[in-house]
Amino acid sequence: MTAFRGSCLCGQVAFEVDAPFDRFLNCHCSRCRKASGAAHSCEVIVKAPALRWLRGEESVSRFDLPQARSFATAFCNRCGSPMPHLTRSGREAIIPAGSFDQPLGAAPDRHVHWASRADWYVHGEDLRVED
Repeated sequence: MTAFRGSCLCGQVAFEVDAPFDRFLNCHCSRCRKASGAAHSCEVIVKAPALRWLRGEESVSRFDLPQARSFATAFCNRCGSPMPHLTRSGREAIIPAGSFDQPLGAAPDRHVHWASRADWYVHGEDLRVED
């Protein structure tokens, strides 16, 4: 079984996730836009036992949106980087794809809440590339 490691920007928090991933998606809902500060979140979803904390779990803060049935976000309380969290049911873990430290050899396979996407969103192939 392949495992992928990830961490926060400051390095205080580190984790490991077993592949294969159940889902790899871009979520365009307004809540994910606000939580990520971007046009969409990009997340890997796995069964809860596939996520293991290597260090700093106590440095992860979680916010559950009270009026939402299932929306939460988690972040390093030192640097603010989005971090993995379990769903409220505890059955799945949501991992921000940008928090992985190595190439995944996979890419998102779907857009969700597409009808809610930002009116300024431009799909990647239509953008100029700069280094």
